[in-house]
Amino acid sequence: MSRIVSVVDFIIAQLAAQGVGHIFGVDGANIEDLYDAAYFHPETTAVLAKHEFSAATMADGYSRSGAGLGVVAATSGGGALNLVAGLGESFASRVPVLALVGQAPSTLDGRGSFQDTSGRNGALDAAALFSAVSVFCERVLAPEDIVAALPRAIAAARTGGPAVLLLPKDVQRGSVATGPSTHNGVAGSDQPQISDPHPIVQALRQAHGPVTIIAGEQVARDDARTELEELRALLRARVVCVPDAKDVSGTSGLGASSALGVAGIMGHPSAAETLATSAVCLVVGTRLSLTARAGLDEALSAVRTVSIGSAPPYVACTHVHTADLLQSLRALRRELSGAGRPRWLRVPETMPHTELKPPAHTGPGVRYRDAMAELDRALPAEVDIVVDAGNTGAAAIHYLPPRNGGRFLVALGMGGMGYSFGAGIGMALGRGRRTVVIAGDGSFFMHGMEIHTAVQYRLPMVFILMNNNAHAMCVTREQLFYEGFYSYNRFTPSHLGAGLAAMFPGLHAIDVDTDDALSAALATALENDGPSVISIECSADEIPPFAPFLSDTDSPKATAPDGHHDQEPTHKEDHVDVAASPR
Repeated sequence: MSRIVSVVDFIIAQLAAQGVGHIFGVDGANIEDLYDAAYFHPETTAVLAKHEFSAATMADGYSRSGAGLGVVAATSGGGALNLVAGLGESFASRVPVLALVGQAPSTLDGRGSFQDTSGRNGALDAAALFSAVSVFCERVLAPEDIVAALPRAIAAARTGGPAVLLLPKDVQRGSVATGPSTHNGVAGSDQPQISDPHPIVQALRQAHGPVTIIAGEQVARDDARTELEELRALLRARVVCVPDAKDVSGTSGLGASSALGVAGIMGHPSAAETLATSAVCLVVGTRLSLTARAGLDEALSAVRTVSIGSAPPYVACTHVHTADLLQSLRALRRELSGAGRPRWLRVPETMPHTELKPPAHTGPGVRYRDAMAELDRALPAEVDIVVDAGNTGAAAIHYLPPRNGGRFLVALGMGGMGYSFGAGIGMALGRGRRTVVIAGDGSFFMHGMEIHTAVQYRLPMVFILMNNNAHAMCVTREQLFYEGFYSYNRFTPSHLGAGLAAMFPGLHAIDVDTDDALSAALATALENDGPSVISIECSADEIPPFAPFLSDTDSPKATAPDGHHDQEPTHKEDHVDVAASPR
């Protein structure tokens, strides 16, 4: 038996039926009806952000952490446009997100209404704009169209990327008939596409020597960590993780028996050395962007490389498509077990874990490596970590291991500064555990006021702000590539901890400038039920562990933690070829 409900009630009910517990956004006239519907639905919490970019990153972090489909809602005009950068990150990193974007009433399309983005009569075309940063975009033109449009959007998002529904005000307020048939086929009822893994099976059976696995972000997205470890053990392989998948294999970054650390521009030199001595490289769930493969191209070109994942890598290889790594890795393990087990695999020799070693620095405050070492000592198991862009991100990716049982997120699709504040909030709400955000002061000045949302919802979060009073990665570029005659990128000094403590009554916030003070502040913060902020004074002139900034002349060789030289130095790239700064 059917019944008549409003379009917004239909949307909220359908999302709840799909397990969506949170909707992130900023309210406004052309999305307020959706917020009204969410208020009266017991299974849905509408979280009010301070900016639509952060709302989009909340949905991204919620989804990326495995909590479920991330949903963001925004009003028309500037609110809608503020979503673009956040959705661009989700698009580049293939993160499932559903964006519900309010529009002016369709009866006023092309008639000069406030915030008209219909594309008619010279108005900005929201459909064209959002189509560029999504895997699916549809403008809903009539209330009854939502019945088919919503499941199409959810199914598209779950293939990996944002899906956008543009919802005029009058359509949201319209009515639709619902019944049992409206629930059929919603969101991903079709079986995900999995191709024949035989090319990979054949390559591994023919391998004479060690196997190295490069693991990517799809392993986390498809919840396939256990399956990856079982396959690794069967192949007696070593694993190197790409930077935005640092937590998908054991304790990558520590040099454990199965873990080589992180690949790429902020990675560990031992990864390239081990790969060069491998018989086969198995790429799992990553496209190997330049950030992830820098320093590996020569080794990859000389080693037989096979790939399995939802999209082929950017390097030449044999690729097998799968939209479900969990099932595909299980199938690979079955094919390679028993009588089908490879006969000529060899356990790799012990490979010392190595680090990039930037020049020694004696400037004010705490060194990057020392700060990460204090965090490593203090953070308990199962704490989730979200890392922002820039020098701070490079240091955390290179030096700080993920927690056993915890997530470690970093957004490298677009590298948007300030991503971590919203993403950390989304992950904390979705996973219900303590979350640590690590960001720089430049990222804070962009989107750090989202800390207020953590205060409002009393979230168990610790915000670590590396305060060097600069866009420090840009300062380094000025010094290395433009002779350091000037700087556009140094800030007037600030005391972020004291400032936030004064702004937000009850917030535990402090400034520290020594290792001992940081250690004490972390102990206090981790005992606090709600959010805390620790602003760490550091130096804008310290060079981070970022390969393009290190050269033969100004950097020692990469070293093992015990100080032994294990790796040739990373050569400075010509500055026109160096990856751009996060901005």
